[in-house]
Amino acid sequence: MDAPKLEWAKQWLQTPKQLYVGGEWVSAQSKQTFISVNPANQSKLADLALAGKPDVDSAVKSAREAFESAAWKNLTRRQRATLLNRIGKVIRDHQAELATLETLDNGKTYAESFNDDLPESADVFDYYAGWIDKVYGDSVPVEAGFINYTQHAPLGVCALIVPWNFPLLLACWKIAPALAMGNTVIVKPSPFTSLTFVRLCEIIHEAKILPKGVLNLMTGDTEAGEALSRHDGIDKISFTGSTVVGKKVAEGAASSNLKRVSLELGGKSPNVIFDDVKDLDSVVARSFQAMFSHKAEKCSEPTRFVIHEKIYDAFVEKIVPKANAIVCGDPFDSNTQQGPQAHEAHFKKILNYIEIGKKEGAVLLCGGTTDPIAEKTKGFFVRPTIFGDVKNTMRIAQEEIFGPVLCLIKFKTEQEAIDIANGTTYGLAAGVYSDDAKRAHRVAMQLDAGMVFVNHYGCYDFASPFGGVKQSGWGKEMARHSLEEVTKLKSIWIRYS
Repeated sequence: MDAPKLEWAKQWLQTPKQLYVGGEWVSAQSKQTFISVNPANQSKLADLALAGKPDVDSAVKSAREAFESAAWKNLTRRQRATLLNRIGKVIRDHQAELATLETLDNGKTYAESFNDDLPESADVFDYYAGWIDKVYGDSVPVEAGFINYTQHAPLGVCALIVPWNFPLLLACWKIAPALAMGNTVIVKPSPFTSLTFVRLCEIIHEAKILPKGVLNLMTGDTEAGEALSRHDGIDKISFTGSTVVGKKVAEGAASSNLKRVSLELGGKSPNVIFDDVKDLDSVVARSFQAMFSHKAEKCSEPTRFVIHEKIYDAFVEKIVPKANAIVCGDPFDSNTQQGPQAHEAHFKKILNYIEIGKKEGAVLLCGGTTDPIAEKTKGFFVRPTIFGDVKNTMRIAQEEIFGPVLCLIKFKTEQEAIDIANGTTYGLAAGVYSDDAKRAHRVAMQLDAGMVFVNHYGCYDFASPFGGVKQSGWGKEMARHSLEEVTKLKSIWIRYS
């Protein structure tokens, strides 16, 4: 792992950050800016341009012109693949810079940024570069006298709204398939974590990889997001974030031009652990890692452990010491295991949910407070918190907290476990641990979730679709399925007699 580029970042952060429209860096038309804050100590990181509706209008115009231009539309598939490969390469070339900015802006440890987020941010461009010449249409068997075939065509201008938990990685997840299929994009990062994508746009601009207008950047808040969702000049909007905001995005799209919408939203994912598991230590270790890594700011994390009553006490005895041993601190310190939560409002939300859990009667097994380092640094540090004897009807078991707060729920029978697991409005992910293969398959088939992990919670690969059901979203990220989200299927008829 390369050392962080803190001195470089200090210099880079001193200059105001602008919008990127039509291959040029421009100020917001209102001239307004907002501040990016370091969640580890609440110090100012940088000033960013605050995009408004006029800026969105300008970006849409630029993206539309680029989509229709010969410089982009007439590229061969091989040329487009080369451009995506080049983006992957420049991300690798600047890995330490980008990881440093991600940790400063988001608060995750530098090791998490460098080892987890950055490699996949680069690799996803290589993956979709490989798909460009492998998307086939069909020859359709129709009546004599006609030939009918289908074609996957690019949608056009895609607006991509990115959350603050994996700011660069999830932006790349969206951009790579969109560009691979020939679309142009407008990216709006979270106002809390915009820095890595600003820097990526700089890197791509400096390397002169993409034609002007193919990639556009809007930094800003809800005004820019609403303008994107309601804009008639946008053909597709992809949003990752909370279910509450996702519904507003869908409403905006429906009230304008009925643009294509994909939503990757919240979760309250269960991890069902049966009493027949032979290696409980391994189950506890993997489940703990899946829950608490990246400060537990992950939509698919298993926030509800549904544990058979026969092994419940043993499970508690093994997991609580792990939580108590977690070291919170400076995310650039190699000894730190958990950094600060991403921003102040979220930090306060987590603490409020902890109080709700106490009032609801759940048993606080560990944590439940800020970490002592928070008083010294003014950072947004929350101790890993575990509630025991949780009822599935409690708010802490039903509502997405999106932080280091784990609920432990007992069950007696297999059907009860399934009912508890499915008993929320969400359906993003679910886990099953059982050494009985028949039971594992049987339960997995009945869990109402977009992704089910058996005997290893948290399996991800570019070749496998990522996304949920119910109020966890519409559509899929990753694999060939994301290509379907950024293309339109055309049926073409030719009369030959």
